[in-house]
Amino acid sequence: MVLSTKLTQLLGIKHPIVQGGMMWVGRAEMAAAVSNAGGLGIITGLTQPTPELLSQEIARCRTMTKNPFGVNLTFLPSISPPPYAEYVDAIIKSGVKIVETAGNNPKEHWARLKAGYSSSRQAGVIIIHKCTSIRHALTAQRLGADMVSIDGFECAGHPGEDDVTGLILLARSARALKIPYIASGGFGDGRGLAAALALGAEGVNMGTRFMATVEAPIHDNIKQAMVKATERDTALMFRTMHNTARVFKNSVAKQVVEIERRPGGAEFNDIKDLVSGARGRVVYENGDPEYGIWTAGQVVGLIEDIPTCQVLLDRMVKDAEEIIKGRLNAMIVDSKL
Repeated sequence: MVLSTKLTQLLGIKHPIVQGGMMWVGRAEMAAAVSNAGGLGIITGLTQPTPELLSQEIARCRTMTKNPFGVNLTFLPSISPPPYAEYVDAIIKSGVKIVETAGNNPKEHWARLKAGYSSSRQAGVIIIHKCTSIRHALTAQRLGADMVSIDGFECAGHPGEDDVTGLILLARSARALKIPYIASGGFGDGRGLAAALALGAEGVNMGTRFMATVEAPIHDNIKQAMVKATERDTALMFRTMHNTARVFKNSVAKQVVEIERRPGGAEFNDIKDLVSGARGRVVYENGDPEYGIWTAGQVVGLIEDIPTCQVLLDRMVKDAEEIIKGRLNAMIVDSKL
């Protein structure tokens, strides 16, 4: 038995589970492992330093899986932004049919993705846009997204500034949206998958949970740190700068929060060395969880092992099916009152 949803039907995948974009983690081996397990693996575009290297990474992924996979491209404000247009070109030329976007309004890039595939007479690209609020999801729907990923406050990375949890956002999405949506933030087991489907989602998007798998291209020390962690072991930084980020609670994260809370507040220059992305990359490579900032969602409290992606997805779907057919179905009885 499988769980057939609009997500699995639209993307041509077996299980309604997506591996979202993850900086330094979403490489070919990660994406291929998830896709081979029946989910949708995603390569994180900006993990590759240049558009040319992204093209090579996409080609490398194709040698590892014959199943669908996608590419994530996150658009963020920057003093020296990446050459986004060239990254879009790399995606188009590589023939990737599923693109996950996040960040600032990507309308012009969506138009190029759609037009690029049309001009090459290939089937249109499917765009999944990550949103942390209903108002942003409605905008994405209006601008032409095929699907949205609704990120609750529990998620790793940037949960937005509204502090609304997934339980509310998903139920609101069922009322407000006309396009399909998937649930992101706090998902890592079959219970969460069943709950997401009950709340109207067509599947789940996971990042942190996939970091704690055999195939994740990060040091085992970091995976073990997540297994030992509880749901209280994340921290919110950049709150005073209105660019909230949820990260693993280590000594560096605590120092950043302390600096932000000091009288008179703080400017980014006061913490820029602490939050350097280069230091975060070294964490994954060398395995010292205290060396720099690294992202993790509250779902770390549900992580108890480091399975293969195949074992993880099969277990999640099996557990969700048992909950839906067993526990929930058994609650529907003829009333004797």
